[in-house]
Amino acid sequence: MTVRTLISQITGQENLNFLLTNRIPRRWLTLMVGRLSRVRQPFIRDASIAIWKLFSDLDLSEARKTHFDSLHDCFTRELKEGARPVDPDLSVLTSPCDGIIGASGRVVDGTVLQAKGFPYSVADLVGDPELAARYRNGSYVTLRLTSSMYHRFHAPHDLRVERVTYISGDTWNVNPIALKRIERLFCKNERAALQCRLTRTNQLITLVPVAAILVASIRLRFLDVRLHLKYQGPNRIDCNARLAKGEEMGWFEHGSTIIVFAPPGVTLCERWNNGDVIRMGQPLFNLSPAGQRA
Repeated sequence: MTVRTLISQITGQENLNFLLTNRIPRRWLTLMVGRLSRVRQPFIRDASIAIWKLFSDLDLSEARKTHFDSLHDCFTRELKEGARPVDPDLSVLTSPCDGIIGASGRVVDGTVLQAKGFPYSVADLVGDPELAARYRNGSYVTLRLTSSMYHRFHAPHDLRVERVTYISGDTWNVNPIALKRIERLFCKNERAALQCRLTRTNQLITLVPVAAILVASIRLRFLDVRLHLKYQGPNRIDCNARLAKGEEMGWFEHGSTIIVFAPPGVTLCERWNNGDVIRMGQPLFNLSPAGQRA
C-alpha cells in the first residue's frame, strides 16, 4: 500500500475528514500556513511541495515555469500559453476557473442550495438584498477548486467590474463532507461579491469567490488590495475595470470555491452534471437570444 493510498483511505472516512479539517483552530492555522507558504528557504519550499503532492494529484506539467520560489509561488502558478483555450462563442459565458461542478440550477424565492437539503439565501451570501433580487428566477452554479487545481480565475465574457463587496468571515472547509454538515456554510466564510456588467448585453452577473481553511486570501488584478482575514476595509469598493473574455481577474492564494449567478434567461449548459470537472474557458452558461441581441 502506498503512502498516498493510505492517506486517501484515512481522509476518505467522513467523520475523520470533517474532524481533521474543521474541528481545529481554523483561523490560526490559516494565518500560520499563509505565512509559511511564503517562506523562500529551499528546504521548506521543497518539503512543503512534497507534502502537498502526498495529499493530492498535483500536476505541474502545464505550469509556465518549472522552478518556484515558495509554496505560495507554486500554488498561484500561471499556466503555459494556450493551456486553457477560451471558447470565442459570444452566445456563451465560459467558466471563470478550473473546478468541479457542485450545486446548480435556478434561484428559487431568493435561495439556492449548497448541498441537498441545505438551502441558503443569496442576499446573505452577497450582503446586498438589492443585488440578490436581480437573480430571482435566475441561475447559479457552484465551482469547487481542489488544492491541486489551477487557482486563477478569468472573465467569463467581455465585461466591466462595477463593484466588489468584501465580507469577512470564517474559514470552514468547503469540501462536500462539510457542505452536507454545516448549514449556510458559504454565508459564514470569507468571500467577495464581484458585480460584473456584460459589455455586449448589459446583463449583470455576479461571481462570488469564497475562501476556506488554509485559503483565506483573494487577490484581484484590478484592485491594489489583498482581501484576507486581516483586511480592515473598505468593504464595498466601486470599480470600473474592463476585462476581455478570458482575461485574468484574480486568484486565490490557496484555492476554494466560486459561485456564479446569472439573471433570468441565462441557462446552464446542459452538458454539465454535478461532479463533472470543468476547465477555465469551457462553455458554462448559454445567453438568452434576447440577451444576445441587446
